[in-house]
Amino acid sequence: LPLLRNADKSKISKRKNPVSIKHYETAGIFPEVLVNYLAQMGWTMPDERDRFTLEEFVAEFRLEDISLGGPVFDIDKLNWLNGTYLRDLSMSDLLARLRGGPLSDDYLLKILPLVRERIDTLADFVPYAGFFFAGDVEYDPQALRKMVAKGRTPTQTAKAFRLLLEGHLDAVPTWNAAAIAEALRAYCDAKEWSPKELFMPVRIALTGRTATPPLFETMEVLGKERCRWRLRQAIAKLQTMKS
Repeated sequence: LPLLRNADKSKISKRKNPVSIKHYETAGIFPEVLVNYLAQMGWTMPDERDRFTLEEFVAEFRLEDISLGGPVFDIDKLNWLNGTYLRDLSMSDLLARLRGGPLSDDYLLKILPLVRERIDTLADFVPYAGFFFAGDVEYDPQALRKMVAKGRTPTQTAKAFRLLLEGHLDAVPTWNAAAIAEALRAYCDAKEWSPKELFMPVRIALTGRTATPPLFETMEVLGKERCRWRLRQAIAKLQTMKS
C-alpha cells in the first residue's frame, strides 16, 4: 500500500500530524467521509468521481488498481469533501449530528461544571466556552506575545511544547486531570521550568486565552487528540515568530 504524505510531500508521522481516528471525530469529520477520502489514497473510482459510498467502493475496488505514487493526505480537501456531505443533509439530520457530537448532553455536562462559576448569564456561555467547540485556535497578537514563556524565546517555548508532547503528554495512559497535572509537573522538574513559566503558555496554546477554567480540567474535557493538535499548531506559530 502507498505511504501517505503531507501536502509538502513529507511523510505523515504521529509526531507531527494527527493520525488518530478520534482526532477527526472531534474535528467534526463524518465517519463516512473519512472512509470515502481514505479510499482515494492511491486508488480512484473508474469514473473518477470523488464521492461514493462504502458499498460502491467495495463493488469497484480491485487490488491491482492501487497506485504506489505516495498520495497526499490533504486536510483542506478532506474538509471540502465533508462540506459537500454536510450540505446535503436535511436540517433535522444536521441537527442530529450536532447533538450527537459537539452539542451532545454528555459533552456539555463535562463543560458546565467548569464554567458555571465564571459566567453570570446564559448569553455569557458561548463567548466564554467557545474554545471547547472550536477545531483550531485563533491567537490574537496579545495572546501570541503571552504564549512565549516569560524569560524565554519563541524558539525555546516551541521546544518546550514539543518535548512536553513527545516526552510526557503522549505517554499519559488515562487522560484525566490528575494524570495531566502529573505529566506537566514532571516536565517542569525534568527541564527546570517553573509551573508558572509553563502553565500559562500551555493554557494560551490550547484555548487562545489567558483566563479559562482550571488548566488540567480543561485539558481533560478537550481530550488528548485535540490538545495534541493545538500544541502542534502553537509550535508552528511560535516557529514563525522572531526571537
